[in-house]
Amino acid sequence: MTGMTRTHWAAVTAVVLALLFAGAATVASAGGSAPAAGTPSSASADAGFARDMSVHHQQAVEMSFVVRDRTEDEEVRRLAYDIANTQANQRGMMLGWLDLWGLPKVVAGSEPMAWMHEDGAASGHAGHGAADDAGDGPLMPGMATRSEMAKLAGLSGKEAEIYYLQLMITHHNGGVAMAEGCVRLCEVGTERSLAQGMVDAQRSEVELMVGLLKKRGAQPLV
Repeated sequence: MTGMTRTHWAAVTAVVLALLFAGAATVASAGGSAPAAGTPSSASADAGFARDMSVHHQQAVEMSFVVRDRTEDEEVRRLAYDIANTQANQRGMMLGWLDLWGLPKVVAGSEPMAWMHEDGAASGHAGHGAADDAGDGPLMPGMATRSEMAKLAGLSGKEAEIYYLQLMITHHNGGVAMAEGCVRLCEVGTERSLAQGMVDAQRSEVELMVGLLKKRGAQPLV
C-alpha cells in the first residue's frame, strides 16, 4: 500500500467517523438514546464523566488512526479499527447527552476528573497521573503525553505495533478506572450502563493486547 493510498484511506475513515459522531449525537439529542432521569447539573458526575471520557476516547481514536497507517499487520489493524469505531460512537453518545442536558462540553478552569474526587478515585493509574508543570504530562490517567504520541507517529512496523499496544493498555486501564467511577457516582441509568459496558469491553481488550504483546516478545509499560 503506498503512502498516498494510506493517507487517502485515513482521510476517508476520518470522515466516516466524523459522521458517526454526528449521527450518535443526533440520536441522543432526539431522544432515541436519551437518559430517562432528570437533567444533571454541570458539576455532576454524569456531566463530568461525559466531558472527560469524550476527551479520553478521542485520544484512543487518534492513536488507532496512527497505528493503522504505520503497520501492515492485520491483527493490530483490525483491533485499531474496532477501538476507533467503538470509542467514536460512545463519544458521540456522550456529547449528545451534554447537548440534550443543555450543558457545555468544555468548562473553563475546570480540573479534569474533579467529579471523581469525592470517592478518592481520581489518582494516577499505571504510571500516568495529572499533567505536569512542563505541560507534557497526561491530561488524565492513562492518556499518552504529547511526547509519547509523537514517538508513536515516528515508528513503523513491529515497533509501532508494540508501542501502540503498550500505550493503549495503559490508556484502557485509565479509562476503566474512570468508567468504574461513573458506575459508582453517576445518577443517570443509561450512562451508568454505558460506563459498565466500557469497563467490561476494555478489560477484555486489555487481555487481548497483553497476549499480542507477548507474541511480539514485549510487556506492558510499568
